[in-house]
Amino acid sequence: MDTFTPSTEAVAGSTALSALVSTIPLLTFFILLIGLRLRTHTAAALSLLAALLVAMIGFGMPIALALMSATQGAAFGAFPIVYIIVGALWFYELTVRSGRFEDLRLTFDRIGGGDVRIQAILIAFCFGGLLEALAGFGAPVAITATMILALGVKPLRAAVAVLLANTAPVAFGAVAIPITTAGALTGEDPAVIGAIVGHQAPFLALVVPTILLWVLDGWKGVKDVWPVAIVAGISFAAAQWWSSNHFSYELTDVVACLVSLGAVVLFLQVWKPRGAAGYRQRNGIEEPEPSARLKPGRVWMAILPYLVVVAVFGIGKLWTLGIDIPALLASTDLKLHWPVTDGAIVNAAGEPISGTVYKLTWLSSPGTLLVIAGLIMTLVYTVFTENGRYRLGFGAALDVAGACLYRMRWSALTIMLVLALAYVMNFSGQTIAIGTFLASLGGIFAFLSPTLGWVGTAVTGSDTSANALFSNLQHTAATNAGLDPNLLLAANTSGGVVGKMISPQSLTIAATAVKLEGQESEIFKKVLPWSLGFLLVVCTLVYLQSTVLSWMVG
Repeated sequence: MDTFTPSTEAVAGSTALSALVSTIPLLTFFILLIGLRLRTHTAAALSLLAALLVAMIGFGMPIALALMSATQGAAFGAFPIVYIIVGALWFYELTVRSGRFEDLRLTFDRIGGGDVRIQAILIAFCFGGLLEALAGFGAPVAITATMILALGVKPLRAAVAVLLANTAPVAFGAVAIPITTAGALTGEDPAVIGAIVGHQAPFLALVVPTILLWVLDGWKGVKDVWPVAIVAGISFAAAQWWSSNHFSYELTDVVACLVSLGAVVLFLQVWKPRGAAGYRQRNGIEEPEPSARLKPGRVWMAILPYLVVVAVFGIGKLWTLGIDIPALLASTDLKLHWPVTDGAIVNAAGEPISGTVYKLTWLSSPGTLLVIAGLIMTLVYTVFTENGRYRLGFGAALDVAGACLYRMRWSALTIMLVLALAYVMNFSGQTIAIGTFLASLGGIFAFLSPTLGWVGTAVTGSDTSANALFSNLQHTAATNAGLDPNLLLAANTSGGVVGKMISPQSLTIAATAVKLEGQESEIFKKVLPWSLGFLLVVCTLVYLQSTVLSWMVG
């Protein structure tokens, strides 16, 4: 087969016109999803068809190359992305099936000192972040909204609170799969991207707990409980920065949430909240019925799964004493030269592009580490029981895995289709054409770059999907504009963080969890100003990091 070279002037010899035509698949996706309200996987499938037509007709890509580009994208979407997400979801569901999750909820009741507002911060911000780190894709919003509603918080406030709280951890959600995706698609080191995100996301984490107090109880709540909010925000932000830059970007949210939770627990030993009874009276919340005191062993077993995750990832990603475990795991990676496309797609210099080599990270993948952690906890839950209670067993764990696969079926299909779309656009030259045109805007594109991630996540409900759609575009635009590509990849990720709260998927999940089905528009009105405000902060920060604050990304 003859070789194919992507061109930024494929349509009528014009970069601007080529870029305009290249937006057809993206516009198709957005219009079908928002305008016609088709299901996400249906919109993605039709948008993939549009991308294939643009590639073949507009950019002259041979049919075989276009189709095989799509299959490689779908394969990458299935493994490692879907594999990681299913592994994270399975690990979380093990704690639910074992019965230990209920003990964790009761633990939060005790920690909060009877103040519903503090309990809401612990659940929505700290524990919700932990769920985002492991499961993501709507699970944190659904679970924490139900828990906060059970505390007596009014439905609309509960929905808004969990959507805002979900802002802080999204960039590193599902074991940082959005960042891993951005790195894999562009050839950049995801650890470097994660480190830069670690200089952006903490600025949002600092203020989110205080905003939660405002949402829950207005100025009165801020005055009563602001010290706890400050402790939670600062400790989370500091741990998020440290882990992303000095430990493991995949485990950033796990570390940040555990540190924040621990900091609040210690702080409440020396500071007591005020106004708890008044908040209950103002909101018609009855005093909780006294319940049996949790034994320390039950508390320990409820927290243990998350400590095991940190230990397994720490060994798998960092252990080099005696045996270099990360290198050993990486040595098992398989490089597969993708059929038809490998060697047939070349750059302007006639050299084959490297993106046609598919890397199968079957043992070093975060998904495998999650499976190992899950098997350890299954063994623990099987051996250590209390008079037969909390027993899980490997048979039940296998059932949970099957249920997770079934639950993820449509999300998995969507992810595979979106990645197929991204690969077709990338290999055909569509993404490069858009990026080249945007680069002509010069330095101002650094300010605008987070809006792409914001739009992508708002539409798809996934920061991972937004990075799949726009990573190569950001990379190309940055390279041509003389900007740091890693900075704009981080900007796309951070922009997506603040777009998730207005995503139709997130709004529907929150509304369903608090029993406000059909009132998604009311929730949207409450969170939109916050989303736009956060976006302005991220855009400004990224622009400053591209100029006077460049030392932050050096």
